[in-house]
Amino acid sequence: MNQRKLVVGITQGDSNGIGYEVIIKSLRDERILDSFTPVVYGSSKLFGFYRKLVHNIEQMDTNVIASASQAQRGRINIVNCLSDNIYAEPGQSTPESAKSAIKSLEVAIKDLREGSIDVLVTAPINKRAMVAEGFGYAGHTEYLQKEFGSPEIAMIMASDSLKIGVVTGHIPLRDVPKAISKETILRKLRIMKQSLERDFGIDNPKIAVLGLNPHCGDGGLLGDEEQNIILPAVQAAQEEGIMAYGPYSPDGFFGLGNYGRFDATLAMYHDQGLAPFKALAFAEGVNFTAGLPIVRTSPDHGTAYDMAGRDEADPQSMMQSIYLAIDIWHHRQEYDALHEKKIRQA
Repeated sequence: MNQRKLVVGITQGDSNGIGYEVIIKSLRDERILDSFTPVVYGSSKLFGFYRKLVHNIEQMDTNVIASASQAQRGRINIVNCLSDNIYAEPGQSTPESAKSAIKSLEVAIKDLREGSIDVLVTAPINKRAMVAEGFGYAGHTEYLQKEFGSPEIAMIMASDSLKIGVVTGHIPLRDVPKAISKETILRKLRIMKQSLERDFGIDNPKIAVLGLNPHCGDGGLLGDEEQNIILPAVQAAQEEGIMAYGPYSPDGFFGLGNYGRFDATLAMYHDQGLAPFKALAFAEGVNFTAGLPIVRTSPDHGTAYDMAGRDEADPQSMMQSIYLAIDIWHHRQEYDALHEKKIRQA
């Protein structure tokens, strides 16, 4: 199949974190520009500042533009959407860096809506700093859900060998038990199945479901959510044709490598899924938002202020985020074309 070159929008994230560094390192090999056209949302001034801090990069072919509609193939396009007075303070959380993260995201979303970019890759942000500056969401995921009016989404952490979704996301641990219900789990399983088929090209995916309590409640001794909520959700999913199994006790499930028997795993809460994922696949891990009408990915790491400006950041997760966004876009095109054909033949 002849695949066209996609335009990949990349937001800078927090300008004082490692966002620019991993973006620059991901794009420094000119050959990568043969695969897609990058559009970085932020500041050419900041891009230039961080480029000088990365060793072994003498020059990069950049093109400063006002909108992604002006992007040129074979060059690194930078949408200057920040004030000319912006300056970098590597390693520092500042109101200015939070405001710049918000602005770059807003401009990228506008271009995404207008079709000037095909997919979106978001560099890490400081959620707390952004909320302090008026960003009314717990993170990218919640913001994008509202912006695109998606009734149900799922955060999926993805690598070649491991895919993990979560029932509850960015909420306090004390709120997790009351946020889990049979219907909530069932909705996540539905969206995971759909995403694994349409976005990842996996037919009839097998999904493992984790328990909530230690030892899956130990027969009710340590909690009854497994018996009263999780198992009924798994059984209901099976009745709908979803190949869901469980619940499984997380310690043994990951300790024995049982995740390798499934196409994906559904965890009950954030750290239950992300802790083992980052232990097993941190370098190449990608955060993907399933359920959106657009494709959005992000590295699985944060702003890493402690290494900002030191040329120490590993770009692998950012590179994989770019590649996965492109792959998902193409998977969707193929999946939708196939189903349209089936409908016409019916």
